[in-house]
Order: sequence, then structure tokens, then C-alpha cells
Amino acid sequence: MNSWPTDLIPSALRASVAGRQPDSGVAHPIDGDRWLVRLPVQVDEYLDRWNLTPDGTPLAGENALVLPVRRDTGELAALKLSWPHHEAQFEHLALRLWAGGGAVTLLAADPTPQVLLLERLDPTRPLTGVSIFEACEVIGGLFGALGRLATPQAPALADHLSPWESPSVTPQVPQRLVQQAAASEPDLLSSAPQTSLVHTDLHDANVLAPLDPERGEWLAIDPKVVAGEWAYAVAPIVWNRPDDLARAHDLRVHARLRADIVGDVAGLDPDRVRAWTFVRLVRNAVDTACHAPGNSEFLTRMITLAKAFAD
Repeated sequence: MNSWPTDLIPSALRASVAGRQPDSGVAHPIDGDRWLVRLPVQVDEYLDRWNLTPDGTPLAGENALVLPVRRDTGELAALKLSWPHHEAQFEHLALRLWAGGGAVTLLAADPTPQVLLLERLDPTRPLTGVSIFEACEVIGGLFGALGRLATPQAPALADHLSPWESPSVTPQVPQRLVQQAAASEPDLLSSAPQTSLVHTDLHDANVLAPLDPERGEWLAIDPKVVAGEWAYAVAPIVWNRPDDLARAHDLRVHARLRADIVGDVAGLDPDRVRAWTFVRLVRNAVDTACHAPGNSEFLTRMITLAKAFAD
């Protein structure tokens, strides 16, 4: 019944997933190469199971294939099939809890293989198309729209954070930054406000416009959630859009203004926003230095931004 083109899997997704080792943090781990081989069969399975008809060009995320489809009612939808990884295993729970308020609506889910049927949004209208400071205002507003108490299943932020590497292991990252971040993190965790279900990857590339104008202007997608505080989630919109950062007359002022706008619109404590943003920037730098040292541009950007948020 499948009418997808022979090149069902976009080359960008193949390049991203091929060669990956199974993620031991999920129930049924599978390596990237085997998942890619099985993906066309899996697509047919869910088209049949949920009575779906192909309705557009396949799209690719970093970890997922997204297929425009129609339900048997004629409703437009999107079939999302993710390579099973731990960051996405609670996506269905978050979307159910948010119930379309500030986020894409979940229509159906098969959680273990990480297959979701979602409301179809407009992929040609991401939040990346507006100015960075307008995007920060939208992100702050979405923080408020997504504000919910955490579910028991969501991983605690403290458990989500990996142990700190010794500064001697990462000589590329200034030790004073690592020491400051590692020292401040326990206090941030112990003094956190009421635990919320937090989308930790909510930036302008993970926000799309809905097709239905009655759904509002912008909706969040691709939640990677923890039980924590929203101040932790500000950092991604700070480190994205490197071209805007490079053009800024004063990078420190520009970067901190991004965080301040999000925090102000969302009603967050500005000191906690800046502290968590600093910690996440340093963590990114350390992780890149340890596991992706060839990504020198990203490493340099994280260190530069961390300095902008350091005391």
C-alpha cells in the first residue's frame, strides 16, 4: 500500500544515524544501521496499523524520520519514527500531559519503538525565521504554556546530569570555568523550586507554526524532558544562531540579553537562569572536548559563551 518514493529515508538522516551503537538507556536498543534497514518495513507497519495514507515528502530530524500522512478521516497528521534513544523515551508522556497546550498534539503512540502520530505542523515556518530576540520572547511564552508538575516517570534532573570529568581530562576547557560550574551545580539542584516537567531542548529550531491558526502562532516539538526547573532550559536558545552571536557588537551583552528575555517573559529568577545557563555551557564544552574534540567551532563557542556568563 506504500506510495513513498524509493528514497524514503533522507540522506541527512542516514548520515546522522548510520554507525551509531545501540543506546542502552532504552528498553529495546538497536544500532543505527539495523534500524535504517528495518525502517521501511516499520513505516508500512504503522501505515496499516493506524490507517494512514502517505501525503507528502519525507522529512528528517537528527534522530527521526517524519512522514506527512492523512488519517482515514482525512485529518492531516505526521508519522514520526525515531531511532530508539533515551532522550526521546518520555516524549509521548510529555505530549500527553501538555495535551496540545503550547506543544504539538499527540494523536497516537507506540512508546517502546518510539513511534508517534502527531498533529501536522508547517515545516516551512520554524521559529528560526524570526529575529533572535523575538524568538526569545516566544520561547519564554512557551515555557509558561508548558508549565506542568513533573510526572513520576520523568527522570530527575540530578540523575540526568553525568558526573563531572576531571579538569585535567579536558585541558581545552579553562579549569576555572569547570571548577566554578561543578561547584555551583549542587547548590542549584538542592535549592530548586517546585519540580516541573521541563523541555530541555526548547529552542527556535524546535518550534513550528501550526497549520490551524486557531492553535495559536507557535508550538513546541521534539521534547526531551526532565523533572527539574525551567531555568535549566534557557541555555539552548543562548547557544543557537552562531551567526547572530558572531555579528553582535558585544557578545557578552547579546548572549545575556537572550537569557534575560526568556527568563523575564517566563517569570523566572534571573540569577538562576544565568547560573544554569553557565553550567550547561560548561557541560557542553567539557562533553565536546571529551567526545567530539574535532568539533572545534562548537567547543570554542561554548567556552566563549561560558565566559560571558561566568562570575
